[in-house]
Amino acid sequence: MIDLYRGDCLEVMDELIEKGVVVDSIITDPPYKVISGGRPKYKGQPSGILSKNDGKIFKHNDLKEEDWFPKIFKLLKNEGHCYIMTNTINIERYLRLARESGFLLHNILVWEKNNCTPNRWYMKNCEYTLFLRKGKAKKINNVGSKTVHKFKNEKNKCHPSEKPIELMELYIENSTNEGELVLDFTMGSGTTGVAAKNTNRKFIGIELDEKYFNIAKERIENE
Repeated sequence: MIDLYRGDCLEVMDELIEKGVVVDSIITDPPYKVISGGRPKYKGQPSGILSKNDGKIFKHNDLKEEDWFPKIFKLLKNEGHCYIMTNTINIERYLRLARESGFLLHNILVWEKNNCTPNRWYMKNCEYTLFLRKGKAKKINNVGSKTVHKFKNEKNKCHPSEKPIELMELYIENSTNEGELVLDFTMGSGTTGVAAKNTNRKFIGIELDEKYFNIAKERIENE
């Protein structure tokens, strides 16, 4: 079963809650107010992510975390695992909102990339995932998994913040069994859905942007 919804994730999740839908795991990379890095000040200096400092990378960048955290807590089964990807700036805020919603922190996982984001202090070559749980702690399927994972950040991406399929497969296989249901409420170009399909899991994906919804639909159907 693969169900894809194009629309506001808050509205769709309310509908799912009303229907009594319960998911086995949540894996998502929400828009976390990433801004452009601006132009380089000096010749030869690394530029930011965008050449124009317009303050936004993504079209839909106004989703409030305090609105979706309580909804995903309701949708997740007891003892289920939730993976929320974020950056260093938002970790503290996300942790506070997660705890206020009822989640408990298992660990902070690290994706070590093969490329760096330009920065005036330390070059950023890692992204982070809050590994959360609902209720009693449940072990992962591969208890030998480490907290730092190295996967290549592919150049030819369908979405600016697209994550490696192998990383999504790792999370899915560690926290669900075949036939169980995975939710990605900000699915972007559908990487989590592709990974769910590859690992024989059911999937619910939600995306507001029409362009990325269509890309996700095609990828999940054809990859």
